[in-house]
Amino acid sequence: MPFRYFEDFRLGDRIPLAAYTVSRDEVLEFAAEYDPQPMHLDDSAGEASLLAGLGASGWHTCAMFMRMMCDGFLLASSSLGSPGIDKLSWLAPVRPGDRLSGTSTVLDARASKSRPDMGIVRFLHEVVNQDGVTVMRGENPIMFATRTGGGRP
Repeated sequence: MPFRYFEDFRLGDRIPLAAYTVSRDEVLEFAAEYDPQPMHLDDSAGEASLLAGLGASGWHTCAMFMRMMCDGFLLASSSLGSPGIDKLSWLAPVRPGDRLSGTSTVLDARASKSRPDMGIVRFLHEVVNQDGVTVMRGENPIMFATRTGGGRP
């Protein structure tokens, strides 16, 4: 995978995320530690909830997405981090055994007005399960160093 700088992101680029398989153990471990709501910890409680079965926490889905993005392209880039997330939706439950994949699509790329060594790329991120059902969608800007600004480890 080529190393990407700000200049390498073009409007409309669709960058594949690395695939990720969700394990039952990690769903339960994440929920026990960070989001101990019953529908994330217990099959019966999950069945009785709006999830209609044991489901990963939305925050766990975000963490898995972050891994997918890092492995898909972010670790091979001049990423300087992000100022936040503008939109985030959990659209369908993520279940143990799901195989997640997805894309990050470039919505906008602009040079920083205050820092010429940096640019800001706005993405639409979509995560789907093995059935093609979109389980998460989000939009956010990510800052990248320009070629002249460096940023390569």
